[in-house]
Amino acid sequence: MFEFIRTHQRLMQILLALLIVPSFVLVGVSSYENRGGADNSVAMVDGHAVTQQDWEQAQRQQIDQYRRMAGPQFDPKMFETPEAKQAILDNLVAERSVNREIAKNNMTVTDASLQKAILDIPTFRKPDGSFDMDTYKAVLQSQGMSPAMFDQRMRHDMAVQQLASSVQATAFTPRSVTAHLSDISAQEREVEEMAFPLSEFAAKVNVTPEMVKAYYDKHPEQFQVPEQAKAEYLVLDPSAVESQVAVSDAEIADAYNKNKDKFSTPEKRTASHILVALKKDASADEQAKAKAKADKLLAEVRKNPADFAKIAKANSDDPGSAELGGDLGEVQKGLFVKPVEDAIYALKEGQVSDLVKSEFGYHIIKVTAVKPAAQETLEEAKPQIAAELKKQKMSKKYSEMAELFTNTVYEQADSLKPAADKLGLKIQTVDGLNRTPNPKLGTAPYNNAKFLTALFSLDSIKNKRNTEAVEVAPSTLVSGHVIEFKPATKRPLAEVEADIRQRVTADEAMLLAKQAGEAKLAAAKASGDATGFGAPKTVSRAKQPEINPTAAVAVMKADVSKLPAYVGVELPGQGYGVYRISKVGQPAQPDEARRKQEAEQVNQALAAQEMYGFIEVLKQKAKAKVTVKAADLGAKADGQ
Repeated sequence: MFEFIRTHQRLMQILLALLIVPSFVLVGVSSYENRGGADNSVAMVDGHAVTQQDWEQAQRQQIDQYRRMAGPQFDPKMFETPEAKQAILDNLVAERSVNREIAKNNMTVTDASLQKAILDIPTFRKPDGSFDMDTYKAVLQSQGMSPAMFDQRMRHDMAVQQLASSVQATAFTPRSVTAHLSDISAQEREVEEMAFPLSEFAAKVNVTPEMVKAYYDKHPEQFQVPEQAKAEYLVLDPSAVESQVAVSDAEIADAYNKNKDKFSTPEKRTASHILVALKKDASADEQAKAKAKADKLLAEVRKNPADFAKIAKANSDDPGSAELGGDLGEVQKGLFVKPVEDAIYALKEGQVSDLVKSEFGYHIIKVTAVKPAAQETLEEAKPQIAAELKKQKMSKKYSEMAELFTNTVYEQADSLKPAADKLGLKIQTVDGLNRTPNPKLGTAPYNNAKFLTALFSLDSIKNKRNTEAVEVAPSTLVSGHVIEFKPATKRPLAEVEADIRQRVTADEAMLLAKQAGEAKLAAAKASGDATGFGAPKTVSRAKQPEINPTAAVAVMKADVSKLPAYVGVELPGQGYGVYRISKVGQPAQPDEARRKQEAEQVNQALAAQEMYGFIEVLKQKAKAKVTVKAADLGAKADGQ
């Protein structure tokens, strides 16, 4: 178990993340409200549909997440397998089942807990540890979220985390068990090696022509030259469309005049406040005390205006803004109760209000910044308008050209020239294509699996007809025409004879080495003699082995109930090894840090197992049901 967990720590972390925080990984809370019965549903949870669009969005978000984690090593093809597609759908169903449990049990998070969680997010903290309001606003704006939306998302995810933590807390591993597993992991075996390298036996091998021919006939797949095609191809993509679209100054001016509001910026205000809270049913005495406290704070603010944030942090009863020095952020109409909103818009920048009473108590308000309304000129707005108009025209033009492209390559299928002439496209040529994409060619339009399937179809190869228009990327169509085709062939024996001799020599040498090694192994087992073995070496699961890794695995698996113990191992490409295990024990100084880490890993694995079982129960309670197969998911996603 330790070896798996240790070598798959990243996988374990990802698994836990997917199980514990599904709403961050996938599509969030809002999409749970999709009601069932839709034609494009792919699963049902509690009578609600998980739609094809939900699945596609989840797939995109998970691909983006893995791309950030893996960096240059990211391979998008890992998400194209039926297993990967099914896993994303299963995860969506699990997420919806967890959301259902949270909703039905009215699980929520207090304002104080939410505020603390937001304040503790490292991204939102300055080097001195204080809250960075500018970064907070910028991050939310970049994600298209308002503070209210962010609060809702945070509340939900914290509720999921609390639910997961309570389930995981039920996982328990006795200390004696983890200690025993750790002892097994740390166990050391003293071993002596006797090697039978291939080089010592290769000279004894006599490879005959009959052996070469037999190998050639038995392994035809090793000498297969795949079928190849040389083809012309035509690409319709956004760059081809852009060259045929232009936007005039008159069109830009007309769009500006019709949409001036779009290029105006309304006045923006930011404000802070100090709240002295007052219950709605407060007694006259309580009202008087609150008013007195508010008057005292107002006097303190009037005396030291620069200390407004400090005074607010120490005295405001608004938990959402007190920690931020009373900062309410950018003010929006309708966001605050009317008395507070009226006061904010009545003040000038830097001014502090008199006491403002609302249903929440007494407020002291300060307008911290006012940015006047502004109107972009035509020249200032011109680049944006031109880009938008061009995008609209390109979209319409692409639709027109795509239809003409598709129809022409099909109707005039003997050549790509008619389509190229009509659309102003360039015919290109590529050689050496196979039925499957070549990783070295990357994302070239002709290196697409769907296009290659069409290109190597019987109609394309035998009748030399254009392929259909194949969409190989968003807004990118390709059609191909086979010029030359070379069927699959087998390399002649004479061409590969030298290579076969090397392989047969290695195989025969391995047989001889194994025979010699097994003879020595039998003799050593009978006598217990250590003659001929090398110097003792220590092998354990916890350290890099001093012997061949394949041999080390065999040594650690060997039965050591009786010593000395012996094991023989075939070492691919090297020969044969015989190993004498003379001593078994524990290291002189146990690695307590490693033992602690291994105990944590076992607990994590058990916690993940508990969470998995819990989610399976929730899915049963929600009557969750997947309604499509993974293959059908792929077909729908590809638009087939």
